[in-house]
Amino acid sequence: MDKLTLKAMAKINLGLDVVRRRPDGYHEVRMIMQTVGLYDRLTFEKRKEDTLQLESNMKRLPTDGNNLIIRAAALLKEEFGIREGLLIRLDKRIPVAAGMAGGSTDAAAALTAVNRMFGLGLTAAQLKERAVKIGADVPYCLQGGTALSEGIGEILTALPPAPACHVVVAKPPIHVSTKWVYQNLHLEEVAGHPDIDGMAECIRKGDYPGVAARLSNVLETVTVPRYPVIARIRDFLRENGADGALMSGSGPTVFALFDDRQRAQKALDALRETGLAAQTFLTGLAERTCVEQA
Repeated sequence: MDKLTLKAMAKINLGLDVVRRRPDGYHEVRMIMQTVGLYDRLTFEKRKEDTLQLESNMKRLPTDGNNLIIRAAALLKEEFGIREGLLIRLDKRIPVAAGMAGGSTDAAAALTAVNRMFGLGLTAAQLKERAVKIGADVPYCLQGGTALSEGIGEILTALPPAPACHVVVAKPPIHVSTKWVYQNLHLEEVAGHPDIDGMAECIRKGDYPGVAARLSNVLETVTVPRYPVIARIRDFLRENGADGALMSGSGPTVFALFDDRQRAQKALDALRETGLAAQTFLTGLAERTCVEQA
């Protein structure tokens, strides 16, 4: 296989709780992760030269070892002594630094591509073992769908598909550092925590109203006070017919759930008129893996 094109799907967090800060600085979490239909497209082509070259339609993205795509591909190349190279073209569609695992899902695509193109024969479990070295969300991005994520994000329990619905995604014109958010999270000051077990049970029962009512993200306690526009978008969508709205991950992206597409489109059109969001999308939940052949 000399050429492979993959879709790398974005994610949202239907629920995100932080349990504790570990001595090594990492945070233990309990999250309900969900793939959505927004994706990046990556094309991988073999090269005889032993180099990794990344090209992107988004010029401000790093294309060297600071990019998770390069780090993921290099990890497998080094481990398995691969002496051929890759030209990687990234068509970036997922908002950057947005809490939607855009970099992590691209890294998952790179791991998948190197495994397939060079015939490494790694199983899904073996890929996940390596993925966590790149980032906490990368193992989930290899799996996709609906899942309970624990530990630092690498302990995954697959859940039944969440009830189908329409999703409005809105990113304000700001970038949020995940590192900054976790550094400024003071769990002792958090009054209430998301009902992750209740959310999982509603998903198992196919209870859409129960899912929408339990949307909760403990990281909003850090990000929203610093960036009030997040709350303005979230509240606007709720006031315009959303069954529930929440910040995804460490932000700043906000998503809203609707059981009616026409109502979702109407809310999206109204939001666009406000100018609060720089990027907006109407999509849906996806049951498939985060990485799939295009």
